[in-house]
Amino acid sequence: MRPQLDILLVEDNEGDVEMTRRALTTAVPAVRMTVANNGNQALECLHKEGKYEGGKTPDLILLDINMPRMDGKAFLNVVKESTEFKSIPVVMFTSSESPADIRECFERHANGYVVKPFDGTEYAKTLRQVVSFWGSTSELPS
Repeated sequence: MRPQLDILLVEDNEGDVEMTRRALTTAVPAVRMTVANNGNQALECLHKEGKYEGGKTPDLILLDINMPRMDGKAFLNVVKESTEFKSIPVVMFTSSESPADIRECFERHANGYVVKPFDGTEYAKTLRQVVSFWGSTSELPS
């Protein structure tokens, strides 16, 4: 098991960002989370530009679909076509239950698709399960 999992959360809803922060305070392994509010900011983070300069490359990306400027699907296209970043697992963490969205994300090589629960307790439980899988059960590239 990793001692810590570095996560890039790509999410424009501040309420969801705060719920995610709270949910992951007790996650195992421990989580260090960086937040980007859209795909453009997430790319800046991956390239360590601007306010993300000096940051760490994430072990896992949690990605919303519907965001301004660059949405999750467009970001997924860029990341999974990049030789530098395509090995980073990307889990869609979104409110969309649309079969078309699910199919399109997997066609773009998403590593998982999780629908955000509306209940706060279930939201936290689901997030901790995702972190446990990617941080403890699964082997990640270095």
